Amino acid sequence: MRICGVGDNVVDRYPQRGLMYPGGNALNVAVHAARLGAESAYLGVTGNDTAGAHIRAALAAEGIGLDRLRTADGPNAYATVYVEEDGNRTFGECDPTVSHFTPDAADLAWLRRFDLMHTGDCSRLEDQLPRLAAACPVSFDFSDRPWSYAAPLLPYVRAAVFSRPDAGDTDALGLIGRAVEAGVRLAVVTRGARGALIHCEGTVHHQGVVPVEATDTLGAGDSFIAALLVALHHEGRPLADAAARAAAYAAEVCTQPGAFGHPLAFEAAGTL
Repeated sequence: MRICGVGDNVVDRYPQRGLMYPGGNALNVAVHAARLGAESAYLGVTGNDTAGAHIRAALAAEGIGLDRLRTADGPNAYATVYVEEDGNRTFGECDPTVSHFTPDAADLAWLRRFDLMHTGDCSRLEDQLPRLAAACPVSFDFSDRPWSYAAPLLPYVRAAVFSRPDAGDTDALGLIGRAVEAGVRLAVVTRGARGALIHCEGTVHHQGVVPVEATDTLGAGDSFIAALLVALHHEGRPLADAAARAAAYAAEVCTQPGAFGHPLAFEAAGTL
């Protein structure tokens, strides 16, 4: 399986720790997919500051393909993260800076070599989705965006992920049904402690969470979807087995700081 994360990257800044870590939905999925055995690449824009250099070094260390990675003049995108005692996180100040871009013809030609690309609502590529989908099947993380946002995009999406922490089974299944009617083949509704409801090729499965003493829940959803995609499409596992594998992997990620490690002190990047 060849998968490419397309779009957002950030350094997640943790003021309580004085550290920052590479992150961003598209980037996280690419890294976790690589860790699970997929051939993985990332297409996006990093800054030319120390934070951007740190992200590029982390991606290289993880074995991520960087053939179409850009570096722009300016600071790297960032998000500010606060971690509570139970490991849950909240976000403070965020700035996308130089991370937004428009894929060019060479990008689209390059994407044709992949089996799947992953992006999401933070990447601001909505207007490019028809062009991207014509080059490569799309996995899209809609997060907690409303149906009015998702509906016009779903016809271009192969795998759709929604976050609905307060949704009961009826509401979650209704959302899945509408996504499938729009043409989605894999529809996932994550619901925090309630677990996830997953529809794949006519089968619906409820996956419970794997209990763990969480250190940091940042990137849990990204690692879950990466593991699910790899288990289904790379390893060929049945849905229930793939979902269980994804839940176990996401739980393991929650025991580690940052989305996938690689800390750097704020002072080293000149951000304090």
